[in-house]
Amino acid sequence: MLSEALKDRIRDAYSATVAARNLSPRLGQRQMIGAVARALARLPGDRSAPAEPPICVVEAGTGTGKTLAYALAAIPIAQDRGKRLVVATATVALQEQFVHKDLPDIAAGSGLAFTAALAKGRRRYVCLSKLDRQLAQGQDASAAIPLYPDELPAAGAGDALPVYEAMIDALGRGSWDGDRDSWPEALDEPTWLPVTTDHNQCTGRRCPNVGQCSFFRAREALQGADIVVANHDLVLADLALGGGAILPPPEDTIYIFDEGHHLPDKALNHFSSFCRLHSTRQWLRGSARGLAAGVADIGGVAGVGPLLEKLPDQLEELAVGLEAAEDAVVALLAGEDARTGREAERLRFPHGVVPEALVPLAGTLAAGFGRLASGLARLEGCLEDELENGDRESVEPWHLAVAGMRGRAENTLALWQDYAVPDPEGPPPRARWISRARAGAGGPVGHDLLCSPILATDILAEHLWPRAAGVVVTSATLTALGSFDRFRQRSGVPEDAIFEVVGSPFDYTRATLSVPAMAADGGNAAAHTEELIERLPGWLDPAEAALVLFASRRQMLEVRDGVADRLGDRLLVQDSLGKQEILRRHREAVDAGRGSVIFGLASFAEGVDLPGDYCRHVVIAKLPFAVPDSPLEAALAEWVEDRGGNAFMEISVPDAALRLTQASGRLLRTEADGGRITLCDRRVVTRRYGRAILDSLPPFRREIA
Repeated sequence: MLSEALKDRIRDAYSATVAARNLSPRLGQRQMIGAVARALARLPGDRSAPAEPPICVVEAGTGTGKTLAYALAAIPIAQDRGKRLVVATATVALQEQFVHKDLPDIAAGSGLAFTAALAKGRRRYVCLSKLDRQLAQGQDASAAIPLYPDELPAAGAGDALPVYEAMIDALGRGSWDGDRDSWPEALDEPTWLPVTTDHNQCTGRRCPNVGQCSFFRAREALQGADIVVANHDLVLADLALGGGAILPPPEDTIYIFDEGHHLPDKALNHFSSFCRLHSTRQWLRGSARGLAAGVADIGGVAGVGPLLEKLPDQLEELAVGLEAAEDAVVALLAGEDARTGREAERLRFPHGVVPEALVPLAGTLAAGFGRLASGLARLEGCLEDELENGDRESVEPWHLAVAGMRGRAENTLALWQDYAVPDPEGPPPRARWISRARAGAGGPVGHDLLCSPILATDILAEHLWPRAAGVVVTSATLTALGSFDRFRQRSGVPEDAIFEVVGSPFDYTRATLSVPAMAADGGNAAAHTEELIERLPGWLDPAEAALVLFASRRQMLEVRDGVADRLGDRLLVQDSLGKQEILRRHREAVDAGRGSVIFGLASFAEGVDLPGDYCRHVVIAKLPFAVPDSPLEAALAEWVEDRGGNAFMEISVPDAALRLTQASGRLLRTEADGGRITLCDRRVVTRRYGRAILDSLPPFRREIA
């Protein structure tokens, strides 16, 4: 329970903030504050843990002001209960907005006193040891030890030297903190990767540059902060490492996942495995040559000699094993030569069961990569010992390279273990599939082997829900078809969590949802595309800004080709330019009083903010059903059907309803906005599931022909 004093503190902070910003109190905001406070009230006042960690799932409609709501509820409670807040956003850009704008505004207006720090992974910071190494090597690419992909010199690598020299100068003068995002110019991957690191290659406190390390300096700033602002990927990476590796320990942390509808998919990404056969084979053989050449540099280090004798043979043996695996993969794909189109590019294993031809190879490769990872770990340990007292200048580059090798070996080991060991009975199986990988136009065809859980239920049930002091998940789209069932199924959030839907303050009657009469059914791709080409230009006001959203790239490009002569230079199409450049040109055209039309796919249906005149018309070409050949979606549908369910009604329809809500949400971005949404898919009228999808949308005015 919350004390009356703590309740008053929350109420006073809200009142003060509203007054300071000259805002009107919002019902939805107060409802959300109440929901978060009720959940976190279960945290005991002492340092003990509650029987079940409090969890709150809040869908807060656009315009609610959810950032203010969860912050004003959670900050006082966390401070009272002796916990830390970790706020996880979907992107680094949102992190920086929260730290540099939202939190200072809250501190200035609420009367709450707190400290905050921004947390990013090692890959966002320069590694001073690697930067020194790049500068020492200069343009002599032969000086590199190419044992890890990031270490391979890129074409034109000498062009990066002036950038590296500017970096070391800026670090020395204190004008740069080593954060990639604060470097004044854009840094491409070939320039950045050679001077950053990951947890495998980082020597931590043994590094001679640890006192000046940008990552460790940033990490030290987290230690005393009341609020740590991260992104979903960093939180999940920390949890995968056991928790407390970068962020505060889960048991002392209240997590807030903003844009929390991404959480299940982000978790799947972190616990999937992957092996590209061709490039892994090349890496193994290149590493064998590199280690053989290492005798001259590190052969005299205690314990290293015997390892350098064995490891090259192990690497070659694994390369031969991968050749056999690729032969088996080619044979499997050849047996499926009736497949066409995108399906011809991949082969999913039904029920996640690996074909018999691959199982013994997977077992052999899993054992081999296990031995390799162990041998590299021993070699790394010997080099670490030498770093304490030996010749650091010659040993450190090898230590970094070997640590990187070990990390890649362990990642590859995970894939082969996933293929060698069948799934247990009961839990959802993993999805396993092969994809063709093409190295550019005319390049050789390789093959990727992939494995992923199909639901994040068990992952989050192990790493997050029971370990955290408390969790708040919030987003504008957490329900589908008016229920949290979809989110429960995909995230495994406990049934006793507090679930709350908070309405938007927007007046949805300012927008009209139109479903025009069309001859073509949305399920008939060719006829539907032809009708869109014919009718779309007439639906678009030449003087207005419009966003046209497609469910498939093929249809988008075909419609583009069919209407380009009528839309002219008003038309901006995804992939023809970068996303931010498209949005910049669109706003520039509107500011100049001209019409502008964006054609986009799913990435434009979420997270794009075009308020007011920047978007007066959203056209949704089709109901956004998932791509039918997605291996994860297919595997999930298969599992549901095996259990006697209806995959279309239980997965496809709720998913489409959620995506449709996100897409239609591009229209109203402020309380003054209005306009039109045109849904060019009669299936919402002619199919029995259509009414449920329509009724799950906000209460727009409707014009259904």
